[in-house]
Amino acid sequence: MRAFRDYPLEELREYIDWQPFFNAWEMKGAFPDILNNPATGEAARRLYDDAQEMLDRVVAEHWLTANAVIGLFPANAVGEDDIEVYADEGRTEVLTTLRTLRQQGAHREGVPNRALADFVAPKDTGLRDHVGAFAVTAGLGSGDRITQFKADLDDYSAILLEALADRLAEAFAERMHERVRRELWGYAPDEQLDNDALIKERYSGIRPAPGYPACPDHTEKATLWRMLDVQTNAGIELTDGMAMWPGASVSGWYFSHPQSQYFVVGRIGRDQVEEYAERKGWTMREAERWLSPNLGYFPED
Repeated sequence: MRAFRDYPLEELREYIDWQPFFNAWEMKGAFPDILNNPATGEAARRLYDDAQEMLDRVVAEHWLTANAVIGLFPANAVGEDDIEVYADEGRTEVLTTLRTLRQQGAHREGVPNRALADFVAPKDTGLRDHVGAFAVTAGLGSGDRITQFKADLDDYSAILLEALADRLAEAFAERMHERVRRELWGYAPDEQLDNDALIKERYSGIRPAPGYPACPDHTEKATLWRMLDVQTNAGIELTDGMAMWPGASVSGWYFSHPQSQYFVVGRIGRDQVEEYAERKGWTMREAERWLSPNLGYFPED
């Protein structure tokens, strides 16, 4: 496990994906073409210039602090959909078990119903695989400054800073994943990709986040927080509702399998929910509450 405190913001700035920034401001068009669009170019350029000017101050005056914690763990898939994470390379002590969900919808012939556990070597193969975990934030320090902007009736600057903190957090996740692939895990040491290629995910491996389509159970964040002691090592809190604070934070898993890919679990049936509840030690009501967006049936009262 390794913690990164006060990571250089000027380095993260180079990894920003500006497309979601303009999407957040409801400006349509692909970046950087949006800056020269006859219909929206003037407004887009003005917004982009304001963002660059504020970023200059964020970096120079240290408005934000970026922290991260990364962990790489021995692991193997067990059963159909679980991943055992071990305390050390001896693999005799199970540190924790990651619970994953499997697609149940119909696919075209030859396309399997996937679960994230598919991307980790099964225990009975004898292969010694690994899985990674991470949590990053670029939002430390943003709260007080945004509050002050609002107190000064400068909502534009408050919204702009919040948007930039989000972009820096995503950039931090991108940069840490690159370092994991090339250095820390080192399964792709010769990778040479520019920022455009990184944004287009032209690398080996994935970093799915709990609560997102491939692993829709938000409570798996609690497992990640325990594994990495995230609050101590990175200063990111996890609320009872499984939200991260500061909001400009990203967390998730690292999978290195060359065939690993993002997917949508989608709707799941009562049979999988019952089985998942048993694996998690939940009641059906708890399982249906946390998995409600994915239920392919109406729960009983």
